[in-house]
Amino acid sequence: MLTSLLIANRGEIACRVIRTARRMGIRTIAVYSDADAAALHVRQADEAVHIGPSPARESYLVGDKIIAAAKQAGAEAIHPGYGFLSENADFAAAVIDAGLIWVGPKPDSIRAMGLKDAAKQRMIAAGVPVTPGYLGEDQNPDRLHAEADAIGYPVLIKAVAGGGGKGMRRVDAAPQFADALQSCQREAASSFGDDRVLIEKYILSPRHIEVQVFGDAHGNVVHLFERDCSLQRRHQKVIEEAPAPGMDEATREAVCAAAVRAAKAVDYEGAGTIEFIADASDGLRADRIWFMEMNTRLQVEHPVTEAITGQDLVEWQLWVANGEPLPKRQEELKINGWAIEARLYAENPAAGFLPSTGSLDHLVFRGAGRIETGVEQGDTISPFYDPMIAKLIATADTREKAITKLADAVGRVECIPVKTNAWFLHRLLLRPEFQAGAVTTGFIAEHQDVLIEAPRPRPALLQQAADRAVYNDDFHPPICSPGDEARFAGTLGFRLNADRQRTVVLSVDGERVPIEFADSMDEFRAYWEDERNGMVGIGQTAVMFDGGAAFVTAPYRGSGTASGTATDGAILSPMPGRIIAVSVAAGDAVAKGQKLVTLEAMKMEHTLTAPFDGIIADLAATEGAQVSEGSLLVQVERNEE
Repeated sequence: MLTSLLIANRGEIACRVIRTARRMGIRTIAVYSDADAAALHVRQADEAVHIGPSPARESYLVGDKIIAAAKQAGAEAIHPGYGFLSENADFAAAVIDAGLIWVGPKPDSIRAMGLKDAAKQRMIAAGVPVTPGYLGEDQNPDRLHAEADAIGYPVLIKAVAGGGGKGMRRVDAAPQFADALQSCQREAASSFGDDRVLIEKYILSPRHIEVQVFGDAHGNVVHLFERDCSLQRRHQKVIEEAPAPGMDEATREAVCAAAVRAAKAVDYEGAGTIEFIADASDGLRADRIWFMEMNTRLQVEHPVTEAITGQDLVEWQLWVANGEPLPKRQEELKINGWAIEARLYAENPAAGFLPSTGSLDHLVFRGAGRIETGVEQGDTISPFYDPMIAKLIATADTREKAITKLADAVGRVECIPVKTNAWFLHRLLLRPEFQAGAVTTGFIAEHQDVLIEAPRPRPALLQQAADRAVYNDDFHPPICSPGDEARFAGTLGFRLNADRQRTVVLSVDGERVPIEFADSMDEFRAYWEDERNGMVGIGQTAVMFDGGAAFVTAPYRGSGTASGTATDGAILSPMPGRIIAVSVAAGDAVAKGQKLVTLEAMKMEHTLTAPFDGIIADLAATEGAQVSEGSLLVQVERNEE
């Protein structure tokens, strides 16, 4: 067996690989950028090597630096994780040429499946059904537009070298095509160094079904059944589960057999995933499931497959890389129970899912069965990388029980001051459509207004916060009689001779909230810094956690106005990033919702729009400029009535 392993990745990915390697007695070597010098994966590895500045393109994406680090540390093999260089055939070849063991598929297999157009042509030859579309070499915008018109809208523009939800745009009508194509090509070039695209017919009732496959150097290929990853936002998976709800045995056999044929067609070794799109308008049927692409690596969602099969897929990877045959034959693999995974991100769903960066001053998980994470309380979410905090995985003997366990786990996540999507995940898991297994990849977009509405704490928790305010000398919001709380703009202490019925005025996430209670006040005891009600004290503020959301309460000190917000026409950068497009000029008239500036940050494009009809009074944004969070980009003045 291998004796030493360098993990060419970071965060929860590296931590996951380190855990299995250590159990197998393999020495682990981490690599890290400036931003990750104190990261959890660095702390967990037996050794760590610095590979460059914080931006991934100057560190984690530089293959020569990683190979040099492996040689410096005396590593025998390199595991690429998933993401970064994991599907880069040239890097895989360079690792092998350097005399190191590559824990992954052969470079030729990566190349065969890495370009979506060539992969589809190969699949057609192998008898694997593929989605209708245009796979041609001609990338002239007019030709691409004409092909989309011929296919019929809606269509999906996809980067030929894409993956991970990057470089994909849905187009519903011909007038939208040109702008969508430019945006897709720009993102593809930035993410993959290749701006070529293909066009696919967009399936109107789509479900995302994928099959885990594994091959070895002895010609063996098996599948480890399917996963359903239909709950997605902007083509990025949010919740994944295994097996797929509504999948009967005949359809499962057909789809998994097609996945094995696909893997054999490229002489595949190691872990891979064959992704299919299903037209679920009439349930899951084998004749309505088509090949989309192959990911020639381990997937983020692999824990759900491990849970239902009882296998450690990282261990399988290491055995195969060592030249051993697969640990199990197909007939030895069985489905046992159900598993569901949710991706916990540092982002604010109520603010357009903008990433949230900063220190994880308070981070607590309660109730989750399995947690995959690359951070701990006190660590920092950096603006340089994907903002994932953790993956929470729940298992049970039935789907209903697994959903209940996962909903409880995400609903009890405590994180402050970094914002998370825990409350959004909680809402998704409780949706009756999801619980019935009847969602498509468009479900989140279709119900977004309801799903991302800013949460509010339950009345009982507000009562507890009010109770804390009354009984704790260090926390004194205004206390007054019902009806006259408006007189109080400052802070008043608790008065022993006050009327029993009173109103406590709190600030909850900056909003003024009067809370009335009478004799029932004694029923709401605040267990300060106690897990029973999920409240944490930070100075004179209290943080309430409810359903995955965090609510900051403090003494109400009068109203005040926020400065530098879009309400006054000042368009500020919501995070550190790079300006990649400026769509207006100073003096231009703009309409509410019109695109002003496009910002690239944390590997995604973010479009900033006009908050109202007006005139561009000041334009500080320039293409290519790096901007910090809070920087003024555009000043819009309202049109005079």
